[in-house]
Amino acid sequence: MTDKLVLDRISHSYGDGDTQLKVLNQVNLQVQKGELVAVIGPSGSGKSTFLSIAGALLTPKEGQVIIEGESLSDYTAHQLEQLRLNQIGFIFQSANLIPYLKVEEQLLIMARLAGMDKRKAMGRAKDLLTRLGVEHRRKSYPHQLSGGERQRVAIARALMNDPAIIFADEPTASLDAARGHDVVSMLAHEVKSEGKAAVMVTHDERVLSLCDRVLRLESGILTEEASSTLHG
Repeated sequence: MTDKLVLDRISHSYGDGDTQLKVLNQVNLQVQKGELVAVIGPSGSGKSTFLSIAGALLTPKEGQVIIEGESLSDYTAHQLEQLRLNQIGFIFQSANLIPYLKVEEQLLIMARLAGMDKRKAMGRAKDLLTRLGVEHRRKSYPHQLSGGERQRVAIARALMNDPAIIFADEPTASLDAARGHDVVSMLAHEVKSEGKAAVMVTHDERVLSLCDRVLRLESGILTEEASSTLHG
C-alpha cells in the first residue's frame, strides 16, 4: 500500500440531540508517500477538527483513520500515544518550541521520549538542522531566533523520530510572504526526500503552488480544487 494516510468516510459532530452541529460529513482522503496536500477553507469549516482526527488526537463519531495500512479504530489510549510519538509529526502555527530548551535540545527530547539511541539521536538532529539551514543556531534559545528559523526548527523536530506523516497547522501564519514560502518549500522538499506524507491546513494562498494537491473543506465536505483555479 502506497497510501500513508487514509480517512475513510469520516463524520463528526458536536453537541447532543437536536442541537448537534455536524462539522465533518463523510470525508474521504488518501495521501501517498512523498505527497504534500493542502487543506483550505473558511474559518469555522472544521479544519481544526479534521486535523485533530487525522492526527489521532480526536476519535471520529463515524468512519476510520488508517495510517501505514493500520486502522486506528481499536487502538487503546496508550497505543494512540505511541503512534503520535513515533508515526506522526506536528508543526504548529507559532512553532510551539519549549522556551527553556536550546534548538538542539528541542529535537533530542523527542528522541529521548521515543527511546532512540543517544548517539543516533545526536547524528539525526545535526543532519536535520544542517539540511534546514539552522545548524549554526543549535545552541540558541527560541527567543533568539527569527520567526522563519523557529518554523525550520519546528519542521526538524517534527521529522526527528522519522514519522510516516507530518501535519502542519497554519505554519506560515506568523511569517511574511518570503519566509512563509521558504518554510513550506523546505517542508515540501523534506517530505519528498524522506518519503513522508504531509497534510497542511492553511489560509495562505501564496504557498499553494508548492503543494501536490489542494483540497477545500467547506460545510463539512472535502473536495479537490481544480488545478486551473490554483495556478491562474
